[in-house]
Formats: sequence, C-alpha cells, structure tokens
Amino acid sequence: MPWTTNSVIEQRIKFVIRASQDCANMSALCREFNISRPTGYLWLNRYRECGGVTGVFERSRRPHQSPSRTSQSHEERIVTLREKFGWGAKKLRILLLREGLDLKVSTINRILKRKDLIHRNDSHRPAVKRFEREYPNQLWQMDFKGDYPSDRGRCYPLSVLDDHSRYAIGLFALSGQDTKTVRSCLIKAFEACGVPHAMLMDHGIPWWSTSNNHGLTRFAIGLIDQGIKLYFSGIRHPQTQGKVERFHRTLHESIRFKGRPETLAGWAQTLDNFIHEYNYIRPHEALQMATPSEYYQPSQKQYNPNPRKWEYPEGSVVEKLNTRGWIGKSRTRYFVSEALAEKEVRIEQIDNKLIISYRNMYIREIETETGKTKSLLVPISLY
Repeated sequence: MPWTTNSVIEQRIKFVIRASQDCANMSALCREFNISRPTGYLWLNRYRECGGVTGVFERSRRPHQSPSRTSQSHEERIVTLREKFGWGAKKLRILLLREGLDLKVSTINRILKRKDLIHRNDSHRPAVKRFEREYPNQLWQMDFKGDYPSDRGRCYPLSVLDDHSRYAIGLFALSGQDTKTVRSCLIKAFEACGVPHAMLMDHGIPWWSTSNNHGLTRFAIGLIDQGIKLYFSGIRHPQTQGKVERFHRTLHESIRFKGRPETLAGWAQTLDNFIHEYNYIRPHEALQMATPSEYYQPSQKQYNPNPRKWEYPEGSVVEKLNTRGWIGKSRTRYFVSEALAEKEVRIEQIDNKLIISYRNMYIREIETETGKTKSLLVPISLY
C-alpha cells in the first residue's frame, strides 16, 4: 500500500505554493502534477479569490435542481409499505423491486420526508460526500459510544473500526476518556493489527481540544509521529463517520436484546463477546453478507514506540517551536500549536502567508501582516 500517497487537498496546496513563486513555469508545473493548464489556473485563481490556500478545498457538487416527482400511484405504494413495515428506504426498495418497481433510495427517502413519515430520530443531515477505502488499513475510524451506567460510575465503550472491511479493530470498556487510558488501548490495537495509513475522528477528547486553537492535542501528535494521517469529521456532522456510527447502533441493539451488564468487568466481557460475533459470525449486508473477518487483514506497518526523527525535503526551512508552541519569523512571533511545543516544523512562504507543516501533514496557515491563522486540518468529507 502506498504509505506516502498525498491527499488531493495537499497536492493542490503544494501546487499553489509552487505556482505562486516568481520563477514558476506553469506548463512544467501542470505536467509535474499531472493536471491540465485550465485546472492549474483554476486552483491558482481560487487561492487568489479566497486570499488563502483554503480556497483550493473542494466545493460542493450538490445539484441545484430536484428530480422529477414520482407518480401518485408509486407514492401511495411507498406510503403503504412504510406504514406496514416501518422500514427505511433501502429495505423498502427491495420490496418495490419484487413488485417490478425500480426506484432510487434517494427518491423513496424524499417521498417519506414529504409525507412526514420520517421521525426526528430517523432523520440525519446527509453527508456531503460518501467514501469507502479500497484496502484494509487505509483508514480506521475511532469514536466513543456514549456511556452506560456501571459499578464504577459510567462505562464508555471505545471503538476502532476499519473503514474498508468494517472489521472491529478494538472495542474497549473504559471508565473514563482520559488520554493515558485511550492511548494504552490504541497501542494494544496497533500491536495486534499494525498501524493504519490514516485515522478519522470527531471533535472530541482526547484527540481534539477546543482550548488549543484549532484542535491538535499531544495525543493526536503521537498518532502523526507513527506516520498516521489525521482526518476529522465535520462539526455536528456524525454521518461523516457513518460506519462507526452504524457499528454503534448494532452494538446498542445487541445490548438491548441480550441485556445490559451492571459492572465494568461485565461490560468488558460483553464487548469482547460482541466483537467476536460481529467480526466472525454476523453477516454484513455491505459486504455481500460475508463477515468483516473475511475482508480484513492486518497492516504490514508495525507500531514503533520510538519513531525516528522526521526528515523534511532537502532545502526546507525547518524551525523548532518554543516551549509554548510559538515560532519566530522576522523578529515576530506567531502561535502554531501548544501540542507541537519543541517540535520541528517546516515553513513554506506564499505571498504574505506562512504554511506550516509537521511531518507529513499541513497544520496551519498564518498571515504575517495580521497574525491571523487558519487551520489546515480539513474535514474528511472534503477529501
């Protein structure tokens, strides 16, 4: 698997930085990046219009017009089946196909919404872009499943799921969400299954901090040090992490059916039993009714407790942040990230902006004239 593969957004940022230099050869650059000249100028113009490299982030491709309305008889049949079974659009579509009526899931959903047959708990904001990785370990999703009562206060199930195979890498019964405990669980997962290329998380602790200016934590930096790319879901947009959300729903249904344990030890055993059943016994509709274990294989990249020092490209401007995560440039100090205190970062300059990267990730864009900054940690839906 190509561990050094860059995201589309990173390629665009690199292109804009190079194309903005006085000595830039546009034709040669477009050939190097394997894009057409119109595409190259499109990216450059977006950067100039926006006034920052965030201008090259992908824009929504949602259609501006709605599809044609379905016939009245078809709508009535959909309503009848919904009222009879209470199922969602995917299952209703199968029933309609058996009757010789082929309608898209999106069409059925639209009719159910118009007829006010989707309750608040059934409806979620649709994802901007759905994605699925081609191979195991290209992306893991990690999240907490709410909390349940136990003899030690509360139980917080921590889930780690492979995006491609839906294989549950780990499911841990925790009494809290502290960094030390979560890190210990994740190391166990790395030692058992290797290290993924990337991980997707929400804006929660311990991997995200609302008090550290754009989110990075020392926990997150530890993942980057393992060569893991970090992606974060959109705020108030749980559908970005659809697979782990669906996994949690299956877990909750299992707990409700089999009964809820009362002790933390009981929770640990329950989660161990569930993860075995989920990975090796339960057929998965998205996998053509196979089990996740049939689609998954461990990563060949092993966990390294003492990762080597990162080597930036030759000729890079590299500086070490101070103990508070600030950097000095032309007798002026700029804040980068407290989580990166005393770490070496790469600095690239474009017009009056500094583009800061740590290891293999772009972190921050800083305007030197105003000191304003923008996070370059982009939600996964934009990749």
